[in-house]
Amino acid sequence: MPLPNNTKHVFPGSNTPLGFYSYYDNIIHANNANKIFIIKGGPGTGKSSFMKKIANHFVSQNINIEYHLCSADPNSLDAIVIIPAGVAIIDGTFPHAIDPQIPGAIDEIINFAPYWNEKEIRSNKEAIIQTNLKRKSLFSKSYSYLQAAKQVYDAYTNTQISALDNNSFYRMEQDILQEIFINHHTCNFSNLQGPGHSRHLFGSAITPDGFVDHLHTIIGKSQLIYSIKDAPGASASNLMNLIKTKSIELGLDIECYHSPICPDNIEDIIIPGLGAAVTVSNSFHKAKIVPTHVYDLKDCFIASRLSQIQEELEYDKDLMDSLFQRGIRTLNKAKDQHNILESYYIPHVRFDDINNLLDIIIKQIESFL
Repeated sequence: MPLPNNTKHVFPGSNTPLGFYSYYDNIIHANNANKIFIIKGGPGTGKSSFMKKIANHFVSQNINIEYHLCSADPNSLDAIVIIPAGVAIIDGTFPHAIDPQIPGAIDEIINFAPYWNEKEIRSNKEAIIQTNLKRKSLFSKSYSYLQAAKQVYDAYTNTQISALDNNSFYRMEQDILQEIFINHHTCNFSNLQGPGHSRHLFGSAITPDGFVDHLHTIIGKSQLIYSIKDAPGASASNLMNLIKTKSIELGLDIECYHSPICPDNIEDIIIPGLGAAVTVSNSFHKAKIVPTHVYDLKDCFIASRLSQIQEELEYDKDLMDSLFQRGIRTLNKAKDQHNILESYYIPHVRFDDINNLLDIIIKQIESFL
């Protein structure tokens, strides 16, 4: 089903070879926020459903909404941002526990604990503890597989980079920078005051459903879309850092979306001041969009050298893909344990009482529109 045009779908955190990696402090910055609601509640208590209902209310009124998807279950939400209102609602429970930073003035806790039957939940105490332990163990095992996959990824990179023509690669980087910042822009940089600001999230995530993204909702509205095809040995990571640095130096505010394989690497940059988006395209990350400009960094490989190492690269790729898939299957098992955990809570939650909060929260949000 196509997603509404007034929605954006991102990940505030992801499962990675480094474990769970969070950019939750970038969901909404305090200086841009009128209100931040932090939901506290156990698994299966309806936090995600509560946020979806509020988001649907505003989407139906054609108000721009940012959905922050959960990397442990991409069908669930970790947060929503009602953009024009400057309001965020965030799941503030483990593993991304969040507490109020500016209570009263901005932050408010929504506590779901009064709406469950604690006596009934406690009757399953031992089962809950054991299920939690199994879930945590499976996440840890999955991260070991992802870490092993990343080590093979690095080995692949070190092999492939030996076939790169560095001079050609440098020239293409400079051509792309020229194209973005000089040849095609409608911004008067002299009117910008001070350095720009950057916001950091994930555009894609490693989830129990595999590598998941809704990149078209992030990139698709840009007038200029630069697609940069790369490979581990002809990586766009340095170029993306140059684009980020140049944008900030010029006073442009940007959004940076990071790689779940290498969380420090940027894979997508949105530059609203230029009406531009830059996206990396490879076997793990490919936006379903029609770019206005395409550059292929793989053209900088020396074909004769590449052919000499092709067999070795294919072996590494098969091993890498196998380890990533093993990690993803283990995440799926962790999700199964989470579903069991929810089953100990769901029968003992008074969802009607929670739903009575919807109108109260919606009215508070509407006061900022």
